[in-house]
Amino acid sequence: GSALFPNPFLLYQRLGGATSLVLNLGGLASEASQNPPVFMGKWPNTSFSHLFLTLTVLSYISFTFVLSQLSRPSLSRPLFKSITTVDNIFLLTLSFTMALGCLASNFSQVPNFKNLVCFPRGTSPSGPLFFWAYIFYLSKIVEFIDTLLIILSGSMKRLSFIHGYHHSMVVIMCYICLESAQSSVPMVLVTNCVVHVVMYTYYLLCTLGMHPKWKKIVKDFQLVQFRLSFLIMAVVVFYHFTASGCSGILSWCFNGAFIVSLLYLFSTFMPRVTPPMPTSS
Repeated sequence: GSALFPNPFLLYQRLGGATSLVLNLGGLASEASQNPPVFMGKWPNTSFSHLFLTLTVLSYISFTFVLSQLSRPSLSRPLFKSITTVDNIFLLTLSFTMALGCLASNFSQVPNFKNLVCFPRGTSPSGPLFFWAYIFYLSKIVEFIDTLLIILSGSMKRLSFIHGYHHSMVVIMCYICLESAQSSVPMVLVTNCVVHVVMYTYYLLCTLGMHPKWKKIVKDFQLVQFRLSFLIMAVVVFYHFTASGCSGILSWCFNGAFIVSLLYLFSTFMPRVTPPMPTSS
């Protein structure tokens, strides 16, 4: 119906294919501004959406627990390397595409700096930006594959509580952000996708046996993202209490609490476990 996002095949045709989306930022921005019907999908705020979220997260937690307890099939090293390579290439391409799409949508839909961090009250989760926010939400479900790869690799030390908590809560957080049209979404989406481009590029090179020497840069990018998250939250508070208020402020509070909890868990358990790559979204 009209309340749902556009048919992905129609979107593909209107954009001229995924290649043009990735390579032609100017063309994407033009498409977003001149052909709004393609992007005017609305967040499907229905009982089905809530059920989908609930079943998805519960299934992830259940399957992760069950699979971690069972004897796992032994994959040959070449097969596992091939699966991991495909996964990294897909997530790298998806992150890059979302970064460009979000950036172009910011130019076409966000009129000024204030709206980058503070949507007006009553903002509807629709239009180009929230289309990409919806794709971003679905991408976090796709990232559950990371957990499966850890289990198949036999590196159970990496399957920590922090890993499962991070992956499951990010999906919930993205859903709440969408449903409430949370302020700061424009900046959060772009920064998070850029960090993931760097992260999955590094993972891909490691999988291919190159082992680049800039691992520290990946960690530095993640730390910058965390710090930027707190800066954005401070700006949201400023605009919320000095102007007419910001959209999705309760969702913003949940987001802030989640980030604080991640920082606490990382600082507490990092000496003993290998944490998942943090994702503020």
